[in-house]
Order: sequence, then structure tokens, then C-alpha cells
Amino acid sequence: MNDFYTVRGYELKNRENKVLSPSLEDYLEMIYREIGEKGYVRINELAKNLNVKPPSASKMAAKLSEKGFISYEKYGIIKGTERGKEQGAYLLWRHKVVSDFFSLLSDDKDDKLKFIEVEQVEHVLNPKSVYEIEMLVNYFQDGENLSEYLNWKGKTNIKSAETEHKT
Repeated sequence: MNDFYTVRGYELKNRENKVLSPSLEDYLEMIYREIGEKGYVRINELAKNLNVKPPSASKMAAKLSEKGFISYEKYGIIKGTERGKEQGAYLLWRHKVVSDFFSLLSDDKDDKLKFIEVEQVEHVLNPKSVYEIEMLVNYFQDGENLSEYLNWKGKTNIKSAETEHKT
């Protein structure tokens, strides 16, 4: 049996399990980033922060409002809902974890490519994977080395892990 798909095939296969599209996730993440700072956000600010036009931001805010993630009336301000706060917190946490992971790979603090990759990769990870990446990041930030981490994950040595990934 062949379980391989194209990237688009995986997106379509996983669509039924997701409440929000990657685009709606980006909007919700930015909304909760702004709400965390001042308690609300305006459509013009949201549009500016996401580099889109205000009508596009308004349309997406309306979709998020219909789904119960935000409170929004056309030409008004955007505020959070309980459902949205929970999902927004998850999206902000996920972004931080993936960003921290990519930071381990590059010491360039102003790496635009890293930022773009984080923005793309974060949407395909499930919560369990994000948690495991967070564990890995925490492990390396605590000064541990790869050999100890691989032993912790049940590998006997680095050579077996390297061989496993070359085949």
C-alpha cells in the first residue's frame, strides 16, 4: 500500500481535521499577539501587520468571528473570545517553539529566511510534534549534547542514528 502523497495531497487529507486554514491561523495568531499587548486590535493595524489590504483583513476577521474565535463587528475593533484565547495562545506557543528550534540551527539573529521557514513550517505540525520539538529545544538550551539526547531517545549511539538517516 502506498501512503505517499504530494504536499497538496497531505493538505487535502488533513483539511477535515483542521478547524482553521493556515491563513486563518496566521490572522488569529497576529490578532492574539496584538490583543496581548493592548486588549484589542483594529482592522487597519491587523492588515498592516500582515501586509494585506484592509478589506482582506476584514473578510478574514468576519470568518474568525463566525467560528467564535474573536468578537468583531464591521468597522469596529477586534476582541478575544474564550475559544479564541485558547487557540491564540496555542498558535503563539507553536510559533515560539518552531522559531526557537530554527534558532538552534542558525546563530544569525536577523535571518529572514529562517523567519519565512518558521511561518511555513508551523502550519504542518501537529501539537504532539510541537511539544516534542519544545522538549528537544529545551534539552539543547540546557547545554546538553547530541549524543546524550539520542541516548535519551533510545538510540545507542550517534553512528546508529546517522546510519538510520542515510538510508
